[in-house]
Amino acid sequence: MDFLSGILLGFTLVLTRVGAFFSVFPLFGWKVIPMRLKVAMILVAGIFFSSQVECPVRPQDVFGLQSILMMINEAIYGLGLGLVCALLFLAVQVSARIVEQEMGLSMANVFDPFSGDQAESLSVLSETVFALLFLSVGGHHVLLRLVQQSFVRYPVGSIPDIGRLTQGLIEASNAMLLLGLQMAGPIVAVSMLTLVILAIMSKIAPEANVLFLSFPLRIGMGMIMVGIFFPFLRYFVSAYMTWLDKLLPL
Repeated sequence: MDFLSGILLGFTLVLTRVGAFFSVFPLFGWKVIPMRLKVAMILVAGIFFSSQVECPVRPQDVFGLQSILMMINEAIYGLGLGLVCALLFLAVQVSARIVEQEMGLSMANVFDPFSGDQAESLSVLSETVFALLFLSVGGHHVLLRLVQQSFVRYPVGSIPDIGRLTQGLIEASNAMLLLGLQMAGPIVAVSMLTLVILAIMSKIAPEANVLFLSFPLRIGMGMIMVGIFFPFLRYFVSAYMTWLDKLLPL
């Protein structure tokens, strides 16, 4: 009976951390993925990791309230590690929002099938392409390996290192903005050059309606730059992997 109780306790704690980790990651939070499939993936991952992780806590030493506190600790670990991965993943959306502001597409909202909310078309396209590239290079294997390393670094039942997790979240937020600016930088530079050319045209030909000409010109130049930039998006997938190794508190 104690043996079965120990297995059940260890599985519950492992499942709590795994479920919290995947619940905040954008790929597993998409609404297009059926809830049954999400639950099935979390259960399979929980069974796999619980078979490899030993629970150092004996069931007879754990009371009702203490077991709840241990589950909360595991949820904090999972949420902290998952948010670091999610913040870095959102760098693509940050860069797309910056580009959309420069191209004047911020008012052209479409339905985002992944989140179920209204979003700009370029953000949806960028996130989709980045997600496909991420999965094509085995990014899901990297996530599973990170979860496995978390059980080695922070065994089941240990008290969360809030300071280390908080520092990782702060650095991940800074990295998200940095990566977003790096990806949007070339397109923003071309947009600024376009504005300079339009300003010169307004001085050379004051009778021309520069404001009317600026919208199609900025959108056209922006789409050309986006088409040129998309093939290089795979290099930012490798940069994402590098930042994960730097920022995750493992």
